Amino acid sequence: MNELLELDGRSLSLDEIAAVTLHGRRVGLSKDAYKRIEQSRAVVESVLSRGETAYGINTGFGKLSDVRIGADQLETLQRNLARSHACGIGEPLPEDEVRAMLLLRANVLAKGLSGVRPAVAETLVAMLNRGIHPVIPARGSVGASGDLAPLAHLAMALIGEGEVFFEGERVGAATALKKAGVEPLTLAAKEGLALLNGTQAMAGVGGLAVARAMRVVELFDLAGAMSLEALRGTPAAFDARIHEARPHSGQMAAARHLRDLLAESEIRESHRFNDPRVQDAYCLRCIPQVHGAARGALAHVREVLEIETGAATDNPLIFDENGGEIVSGGNFHGAPVALALDYAAIALCDLMSISERRIDRLINPDINEGLPAFLSKDPGVSSGLMIAHVAAAALLSEAKVLSHPSSVDSVPTSGGKEDHVSMGMTSALKLRQVVWNAEHVLAIELICAAEGLEYRLPLKPARVVAAAAGIVREVVPPLKEDRALSDEIGQLAQKIREGKFDRWRGEDHA
Repeated sequence: MNELLELDGRSLSLDEIAAVTLHGRRVGLSKDAYKRIEQSRAVVESVLSRGETAYGINTGFGKLSDVRIGADQLETLQRNLARSHACGIGEPLPEDEVRAMLLLRANVLAKGLSGVRPAVAETLVAMLNRGIHPVIPARGSVGASGDLAPLAHLAMALIGEGEVFFEGERVGAATALKKAGVEPLTLAAKEGLALLNGTQAMAGVGGLAVARAMRVVELFDLAGAMSLEALRGTPAAFDARIHEARPHSGQMAAARHLRDLLAESEIRESHRFNDPRVQDAYCLRCIPQVHGAARGALAHVREVLEIETGAATDNPLIFDENGGEIVSGGNFHGAPVALALDYAAIALCDLMSISERRIDRLINPDINEGLPAFLSKDPGVSSGLMIAHVAAAALLSEAKVLSHPSSVDSVPTSGGKEDHVSMGMTSALKLRQVVWNAEHVLAIELICAAEGLEYRLPLKPARVVAAAAGIVREVVPPLKEDRALSDEIGQLAQKIREGKFDRWRGEDHA
């Protein structure tokens, strides 16, 4: 993608974030952003020239905020801030999440409320465009004064310290910056704090997870439609009149999507007038209600995150009015993001739960509408898809544990100064895992439903369902005899992540 994305502090969509982080779209700063950045920096310089005291500019931090720092130690203060806060623990964040952090941090600085020099935002942009990705341990943030530890590791790279991933290798930041022709920063007053205060780790990790979740929620419609066909279910419960009588936008969108997916079905016509069943089980009949509720939840979460991408989340903020004002507040607190990401995990867990019930209905010989036990050609000698269901149950159980909200927890830190924290980064990391689990449960349902359709031949399912089953068959052949399915499940989950099924997502992403 060659078109430059100009950063000016406005909200970024999840699609724009994905274009930069996953597809290499280049970024730059807008002219207006330069003007605002320079104006806010002038306020900081004015405060310093007058010898006034302002938090984070010439004071210590947190519990040490009442300690005045001399002018000759301001650069040391900011450098020490980055060094002391770089206490991240565990495995490094993957490249796409680090790129999201770089992008969002640069965009926040482009709002012109942080008091930094243009060079700080320019360095973030240069690192992003040249593929210099700081090594940022995933754990260690409580999401209170923002994501202090992850952002400190990012700041360390800007000053040429710590490590980065560059050109496929893990190397010292100074080495990579020199090779890429990027000048390391010497942090001036306020700039270290402006880099560390913020929610860009939880918003970056969480935002990419939510973008994947938005895909998954609509593809569960596809899996549900395929399962309905394999089980000879009825689409009567998707009648528009039912959903207009309870007009939640997500529910109506899911029902409309299902009607489109199930059009032109020979399987449906074969039992339209001679089916003794009055109605289907909830896992089929209530797909619009459950999937629609998840759509609504994720739409809300997306709105919260897209607001956050253009929000000034450091402290203090610099306002170029009344001769310039420096105001301390708490925009770094991650509560809005933490609560939203927990909500997203709960919504995905419910999608996995109803999907697991459909998987069971496809393989369980007591309720699977005449399909062979466990969809095996030779039940008893062969176990068929029995353990694929077990794997889905295991993934669902783990997701249930991970769906316990992080945002209900708080541990006072920084000598009690930061006495209520959000745990937003924990919410983001949990959500990422829940999305991964959901992609694999979705893959398992698609495999089971496609196998069920084999036993309805020569009757053909709906045209769209048949086409989607063809994509499944590219990596998962019909089950003629038992074989190891682990790799095939993983390959199909990868196809889901890569958007191979996206042509059958609904147009209404409510």
